[in-house]
Amino acid sequence: MRLFAAVVPPPECLDELGRVVDRLHRLPGADGLRWTSRPGWHLTLAFMGEVGEELLPELRARLGRAAHRTPAFPLRLHGGGHFGRRALWAGVAGDLDTLRLLAERSDAAARRAGVAMDEHRRYQAHLTVGRGRGEGAPLQPFLDELGGFEGTRWQVTELALVRSNLPVSGVRGEQPRYETVDAWPLEGREGHSG
Repeated sequence: MRLFAAVVPPPECLDELGRVVDRLHRLPGADGLRWTSRPGWHLTLAFMGEVGEELLPELRARLGRAAHRTPAFPLRLHGGGHFGRRALWAGVAGDLDTLRLLAERSDAAARRAGVAMDEHRRYQAHLTVGRGRGEGAPLQPFLDELGGFEGTRWQVTELALVRSNLPVSGVRGEQPRYETVDAWPLEGREGHSG
């Protein structure tokens, strides 16, 4: 299974972002981007890639402990940014320290469960809304539109383990499908190790 740990914003917050992204679709150069689908919008905490079934029980237990140790915290979708010309994203504001802590705990949980993780990097919170095709598009008009976006604050109360089902049809533009495999409430109790 291709898995990742994530925070999934509530539907009403994704709808707010969706209205901004609808405007982005109408800007010149929008066809130079491959837009992500709204049902898949999330904040990745730790990307695990292919995970064998035999690792799932330990992974679930460790992610559950990570959630148990982490308190609920406020976030909101805010502004935007990019990674070169390859990714356009909405940013995040709020309790970023706790978000980073949850990302670090999710990464550590996967490593300790035996998942072969990529090299550890400093966590950069973002929600990808588009990816460049080929050379990509000049992103400044999209960044200008995203720059003023201020989403509604919500309380993050759960850590999700999400499965990514990659497209198999070969149809151009088909998007991955995401399904939540498991989820744990954030409880903020520091008594257990991850």
